Amino acid sequence: MLNQLKENVEIILPENGLQQKIQQAEEENRKLIIKLGFDPTAPDLHLGHAVVLKKLKQFQDLGHRIIIIVGSFTARIGDPTGKNKARKPLTGDEVQHNAQTYINQLSKIIDVEKTEIVFNSDWLDALNFSEVIQLMSKVMVAQLMHRTDFNKRYTENTPIAMHELVYPILQGFDSVQIKCDIEMGGTDQLFNCTMGRQLQESHHLSPQIVMCMPLLKGLDGKEKMSKSLNNTIGLTDEPNEMFGKTLSIPDSLINEFIDLATDFSSEEKQNLKLKIESGENPMNIKKLIAKNIISQYHTSELAEKAEEFFSNQFQNKNFEEKVFEPVFINSLSHINNKITLIDLCQQLKNNESKSFIRRLIENGGVQINNHKIINSNEEIEVIQHTKIKIGKRSFFELL
Repeated sequence: MLNQLKENVEIILPENGLQQKIQQAEEENRKLIIKLGFDPTAPDLHLGHAVVLKKLKQFQDLGHRIIIIVGSFTARIGDPTGKNKARKPLTGDEVQHNAQTYINQLSKIIDVEKTEIVFNSDWLDALNFSEVIQLMSKVMVAQLMHRTDFNKRYTENTPIAMHELVYPILQGFDSVQIKCDIEMGGTDQLFNCTMGRQLQESHHLSPQIVMCMPLLKGLDGKEKMSKSLNNTIGLTDEPNEMFGKTLSIPDSLINEFIDLATDFSSEEKQNLKLKIESGENPMNIKKLIAKNIISQYHTSELAEKAEEFFSNQFQNKNFEEKVFEPVFINSLSHINNKITLIDLCQQLKNNESKSFIRRLIENGGVQINNHKIINSNEEIEVIQHTKIKIGKRSFFELL
C-alpha cells in the first residue's frame, strides 16, 4: 500500500512523513485528512490536474477523508502566477461559476459523493483585522522571499504587492482550519504547502506532510500543461479531439505521458517503454496512450471509434473526402455575406485566442476549399458548401 501511494510522487516532505502519518492514524483509529486546494481561475480541468486527482483517488479508495478546498476567498485576491506578475483577481460571480464547473468535472476521477468540498471564504471572511495581524505575525518576511518567484521579482526590481505575500499564509491557514494530515499539490505548490506545516505547528497542531506530484508537460513539450498556454488535453475534450491531441505530443513526452496520464499497470507501462527503446514506431505507442486516456474519461468503445475516425480522417482520405462538421451560416456573425478569415476562424474555434489563430493563419495552418490563405484579414464569402480546415484536426462546412 505504501509503495502504491508513493508511486510517481516527486516530493514527500518530510521524507518518512507518509509512513508516520499512516501509523499515527492507525494508532488513533481514524482516517487521514487529505487536502487539495484550488482557486477556480479557469473552469476547465485537464490531464495536468488529473495527475494530482488520481493520487487523491488512491487515498479515497483506501477509505481516507478527501477535502477539496475551493479558494473562494483567495481567488478574489490573486495568487502570483510564477511568471513574475500577479494573477488577476476574480469577481465573486466568476468564482462561483468556475468552482461549480470544477466540482462537476472532479467526478471524472474521484467519488464526489464521498468527498468533502468546502470554501475557504467560510473562515477567512470571518477573520477580523486583529486576527489577520496575529496570523501575519507568525511568518517572517525573509521566509516569504525564499519563494522562487518572489525572490526573482525582488532581485529584478519587479513590483510585489503586499496582498501577494499574504496569499501563501492564507493557504496555510486553510490547513489549520481543517486539521489537515496531508496536503497534495504540484511541485509548483511546494512553498505554499509547507506554509501550512508551519502555521499548524504555531497553532499547536500536528504538522501536515506535503506530497507534490510532478508537473505534466503540455502538448508543446516544454511548458507545464496550462490552459493559458493552449497546450492542454481537457478532461471534457471530445474523444476525437483527445486522440488527435495525444498523437501530436513530441516523442520526448511519451514516457512522461505513460507514467502520468495513463492508468496502465506498472508492468504494462514498463513494456511500452521497452518497446520505445527497442525501436517501435512512436506513433503506435501514442495511439495506445490516446486510447487509454479516452477510456479513462469516456469509454473504451469511444476510444476505438476515435482511432477509426483518425485513420479515416487523417491517414486515408484527401481533403474532399474528410468528414466536415456542419456550420449553419445564420449562426455566424458577418456583414453582407463577407467576413475576415480571422473572424471566421475565431467564431468556429471560439476556445482559441485571436493571437493564436492569427499565428496559425500566417503559418499556413488554415485552408479554404483546399487552398491555403496566410492573410488573416482576407475577406471570405459566406456561401454554402465552403469548406474550412483549421489546424490539423478541425474541418468545417458552411450550410
